[in-house]
Amino acid sequence: MPSQIEIRSAGRRLPAAERVAIAVLGTDRGSAPEAPRALRGSLDRVVRRRGWKGDEGQSGEAELGGGRTLAVYGLGEAKKLDGRRLRKIVDRAVADAVSANARSLAIILPDHACARGERNAERLGREVLLAGYRFDRLRSERKSAKLREVTLVPPAGEGKSFAAGVAAGAAIGSGVVLARDLANTPPNEATPAWMVARARELARRHRAQIRVLGPAELRRKGMGGILAVGGGSANPPRMVRLEWGRGPLTIALVGKGVTFDTGGISIKPAAQMEEMKWDKCGACAVLGIFEAVARLRLPVRLRCYLPLAENMPDGAAYRPGDIVRLANGKTVEIYNTDAEGRMILADALAWASSEKPDALIEYSTLTGACVVALGPTGAGVFTPHDGLAAGLLAAAEEAGERLWRLPLWEEFLDEMRGTHADLINSGGRWGGASTAAAFLSQFVGGLERWAHLDIAGPAYRGEGKDRRGATGYGVALTVNWLRRGEA
Repeated sequence: MPSQIEIRSAGRRLPAAERVAIAVLGTDRGSAPEAPRALRGSLDRVVRRRGWKGDEGQSGEAELGGGRTLAVYGLGEAKKLDGRRLRKIVDRAVADAVSANARSLAIILPDHACARGERNAERLGREVLLAGYRFDRLRSERKSAKLREVTLVPPAGEGKSFAAGVAAGAAIGSGVVLARDLANTPPNEATPAWMVARARELARRHRAQIRVLGPAELRRKGMGGILAVGGGSANPPRMVRLEWGRGPLTIALVGKGVTFDTGGISIKPAAQMEEMKWDKCGACAVLGIFEAVARLRLPVRLRCYLPLAENMPDGAAYRPGDIVRLANGKTVEIYNTDAEGRMILADALAWASSEKPDALIEYSTLTGACVVALGPTGAGVFTPHDGLAAGLLAAAEEAGERLWRLPLWEEFLDEMRGTHADLINSGGRWGGASTAAAFLSQFVGGLERWAHLDIAGPAYRGEGKDRRGATGYGVALTVNWLRRGEA
């Protein structure tokens, strides 16, 4: 498993790895100044082969002796070189090492600007950890990768900052791996109770406080939204609160945890319903963020709220036409039981905001409308606070996770006002991502620094057998945002 790979940074001396990877520019023709002297002969044998141009995507191998292998990768033209291209080379080098059954790999990074800086080193460290990710613990024939150690050799003069960046990247990558593993776990295993057990494990490991509300406590706290959504399931709902750390700021994170979503009485079409095991990606991302923050020991007080429920259609399920009272006293008329995420989030947001954090961020695979607007590669951020929006967008850019601000105009809230109740839980056809966000805005009290991230597009990949699965979206951008200290 990728979480077992040890990632480290070395000095400029060549590590004794079974496989050594080096990237060269097309114009270098083998004259890469960062290549250790011990590699020169093997490197020359590759780049002097007929047809070698060092183009992006081109590669070659040569023996180093003693059963070791040199892998050479082309970077293409210097003027087109950027961090994205370098990370692709790292991905490929790790994948090739796994295919070759190598136990150890050294990657020698070129002395070019795109590799410099602690944050670039961090992204490379994260990339290494995730490059060979697979969720295969439930397969009868598991193809366990032998790769256990990857050493990144930094550009000249980058030793200390590069090592710090790689270590941070490994910690963040571990949070992403956790989020992926939790989200990819199937719904017959990953029930609300199972998610609670995973949260308890995290709390024990990092000495955090944890509180879990079952149905009786949810009723006492007036959390009618999560009780309604979970009412039709044999697996009762739960609400989890985790608290960790100390610092000048208290940050609340809320993550949607619908462990499986049939749509309830307003049942979904059968096609692609199996993807609804990923409707818990928001809660999984929050637990991944918690893991990364605790590993990095960031100076922040972190509170995490996980509303966990399974949306099933039986005789006890909530119905269209029902009116439900939520934790802050507001009533909601149900128009569509498949608009369940906002119901459980409303109760969690009301609880989180009542404890007066400095800022609140919420993550949910909330609407197909956001996927229509932004496609599968980017999430939408909704917030009334310009400074919070700017900070999150900048942190996402640093992390390589696409994020785009979408509007919260008053007209969207007007669309969600009810006739027989304060609100309705589903608006009309247009602006569905924004009307959902407007609904959530009614449960944050007077808190100004709050944001809703609709991660329905990038949270998982549903197509292509080789690429299917959760992405752990949101972990890296949130850690970056927390480290910026702008909350």
